[in-house]
Amino acid sequence: MTLSDLPPINASLNGLSAIFLAAGFVFIRRKNIPAHRTCMIAAFGTSTVFLACYLTYHLGVKAVTRFSGQGWIRPVYFTMLISHILLAMLILPLAIITLNRALRARFDLHRRIARWTWPIWMYVSVTGVLVYLMLYQFYPSR
Repeated sequence: MTLSDLPPINASLNGLSAIFLAAGFVFIRRKNIPAHRTCMIAAFGTSTVFLACYLTYHLGVKAVTRFSGQGWIRPVYFTMLISHILLAMLILPLAIITLNRALRARFDLHRRIARWTWPIWMYVSVTGVLVYLMLYQFYPSR
């Protein structure tokens, strides 16, 4: 495996995290707490592996990947990318705090922060996949 193999792996990890987040949401709505817990820990685990792979890739690759899309898609891409990056920085502490409160059985505090954490985390996971698709599949650098 080389560093160039990491972007599709990273996108897959983001997608898997989004699936676990969605399933966790469904399970908690159905009051299936054990399944919710399993999904949310899995989402945290896949996001943690993603972060390790992402940092490995970006610390190891010296070249900058440029977005080659032209026209109306450029501002769409960069708006999504900027919001993704800013919210990705926010989600790390939010996810840690949310998970910590659940594991300590502080469910009142867990619910209060999870209402913010879940949609931001879902957005970051989904837009991570979209950024990958736009950068490497739909508009690859020539």
